Amino acid sequence: MANKTDRDGTLMMTHRDPNRPVRLLLADDHELVRAGIRARLEGVAPLEIVGEATDGRQALQMAQDMKPDILLMDISMPEMNGLQATAEIRRRFPQINVLILSIYDNPEYVRGVMQAGARGYLLKDISAKEMINAILAVANGGYYFSSRVGPRLMEGQQQATPATDPYGLTEREREVLQGVARGQTNKEIAQALGISVRTVESHRLNIRDKAGSGNAAHLYRIAQELQLI
Repeated sequence: MANKTDRDGTLMMTHRDPNRPVRLLLADDHELVRAGIRARLEGVAPLEIVGEATDGRQALQMAQDMKPDILLMDISMPEMNGLQATAEIRRRFPQINVLILSIYDNPEYVRGVMQAGARGYLLKDISAKEMINAILAVANGGYYFSSRVGPRLMEGQQQATPATDPYGLTEREREVLQGVARGQTNKEIAQALGISVRTVESHRLNIRDKAGSGNAAHLYRIAQELQLI
C-alpha cells in the first residue's frame, strides 16, 4: 500500500522531474537475487539501474559515487547490514531514498529500518508489478509497505508499549547506544550529538559498566531491547 503523506500526516510535495528516469542502485549479497531484480526491472521505461552492490559498505560507497534516486537494499548483508547502511546513507546523503528488501515480515524489523530512515519495506516474494509500484511511489515522495507487512506493522504499533530500561541508562547514554547500534564511529556519534569524542568514549564505558558488555553485538541487542532501533 502506498502512502504519499509524511509521518505527521501532511501531504508531501514531489520534486522529481517526470521526464527523467528513476535511478536505482541495487544492494544484495546474493548474485541470483540481484539478477532476478534486474530482470524484473530492466526495460521498464521510468527506471534505470545504475549499479549493483554486494554489501552495505559497498552500497555506501556506490551511493556516494553514483548519486541514485533510490537504493533498493537487502536488510541482511555482510560488512554493514541494511539497517546500519540505511542510517548512514540517510545521514550522509539525505536526497537518496532507501527501499528495503527482505524475506522477513517481522514488524520489529520494519520499525527498525523506518526509524533508520527507510521509506519502504518490500518482501522479496512480491510481484514485479508491486515492486515497480513501490519504487515509483517512493520516487514521488511517498512510502510503501508490502501488502503483508502493512497490517502487521499497524497491529504492532497499537500493541507496543514503551520499553523499560533495566540498565538505568541516562538519555545521553541512550543516544550514544543508538549511534553504536547503527554502526557509527565515536567521531560520527560525537558530531551528531555535538559533543567531544572523549565524552562519547566516556559514555560508552558507562554503558558497558551498566549493561555488562561492550562488544558490538551485545550493544546492538540492548538497543533493540530498548526500542532504540
